Amino acid sequence: MKKYLFLITIAAVSLTSCGVYKNYERPADVKTDGLYGSAQVGTTEQGLGAKAWREFFTDPKLQVLIERGLAQNLSMRQLDLQIQEAQEYLKCSKLAYIPSLAIAPQGQISSFDWSKPLKFYTVPLSASWQIGSFGQLRNAKKKAEVGVEQVAAARQAVQQALVANIANIYYSLCMLDAQLAISELTAKNWRESVETTRKLMAAGRSNKAAVAQSEANCFNVEANLLDLREGIIEAENALCTILGETPHHIDRATLNEFQAPAAVETGLPIALLQNRPDVRQAELALASKFYDVNAAQASFYPALTLSGTLGFTNNGSSVELSPGKWLWNVLGQLTQPIFQNGRLRAQKRVAVMQQEEAAMAFQQTLIAAGNEVNTALVKLQTALDKRSFIDGQINSLTDAVSATEALYRDNVSRQVNYLNVLTAQTGLLSAQLGQLSNQYAIISATIDLYQALGGGSLSN
Repeated sequence: MKKYLFLITIAAVSLTSCGVYKNYERPADVKTDGLYGSAQVGTTEQGLGAKAWREFFTDPKLQVLIERGLAQNLSMRQLDLQIQEAQEYLKCSKLAYIPSLAIAPQGQISSFDWSKPLKFYTVPLSASWQIGSFGQLRNAKKKAEVGVEQVAAARQAVQQALVANIANIYYSLCMLDAQLAISELTAKNWRESVETTRKLMAAGRSNKAAVAQSEANCFNVEANLLDLREGIIEAENALCTILGETPHHIDRATLNEFQAPAAVETGLPIALLQNRPDVRQAELALASKFYDVNAAQASFYPALTLSGTLGFTNNGSSVELSPGKWLWNVLGQLTQPIFQNGRLRAQKRVAVMQQEEAAMAFQQTLIAAGNEVNTALVKLQTALDKRSFIDGQINSLTDAVSATEALYRDNVSRQVNYLNVLTAQTGLLSAQLGQLSNQYAIISATIDLYQALGGGSLSN
């Protein structure tokens, strides 16, 4: 036994000295400074990405849709099963430390020259314990732990995308509703304008060209109404698909009810390492390769196996049920790889190269995440800057329509005809629809920024 303890001590010291028991640490050359470019907003470490989706999306109707999506979406349910599978693999890795036990009863009947047969039976209980391979077992366990975290991060990534998609489609429906309302009112006004133009032509105050132009504009608005209604149904069906439901009407609020964050803060770029599921997945992939290298290194060192057997046998006596002899044995085996045709060294070189590849993929994922944040910020700021110009455009066009209509009614100097009125009204409609589109662009860019910062992956 002292010899075994000595061998175990030597093996443990050897494995510890070679680093196979080290835990993964983030590489020192992974840099986060400047990931957002010059677009960083705020000085706190955490920004919008640290908010759970319920804190960010406060619309009760949208919250109900997100809850249904998270509960019913098939991709989410599949990943829940994958998490359970990864947890079972982790249990297997942990149980590898425990000695294995097996019982293998054997029986035999033999006779020589048709004499009275002799009956033999043996009931052994065998045990085996791999001690010297703890370096490989530990790294297999650590890799399994990383695997569980990877699947969990994958689930969070799907949840993040799911929450953002539901919110974007929801608010696009709100925008389409507002555009439809304006277009329906405009179509009503155009129908009245057509009738007015016809009456004016009959009275000699207008002409055929004005009537034709008025009718053409009316037909255009009516056609746009059909496109808007079709777009609403398509958006509702798309949202129902995400929810895992058959087509139906989606209950929703109005576009103006969107509550923008009180303060838009990106936080420090280092927060991406914690908040973004895809960044965490990339780092976990690097950690997994780190433990592969450790396991490959451990394969160079001796493996000590202790095994033993305890049981009884009747030793061929006529007594069948009572044990004749007790038997036991203990075996210690030390295996040291000497020549493996370069296989072990090649396996380690491959593991090291794969670790380097994972490190580069991690850095690239981090850079891409920073660029997404920068892009979302630029989109949001552009839409916010455009808002004042569009508001001014609508105010001017509203005044232009009023003035043109007044001039036409007064018929001053006959310099304004009804075509001028139609042109002013068409410009105002286009600007009003553009204003709604820009309002949605602000909401969409805010959602994109929230997602780019890792928001939506956390639940309340």
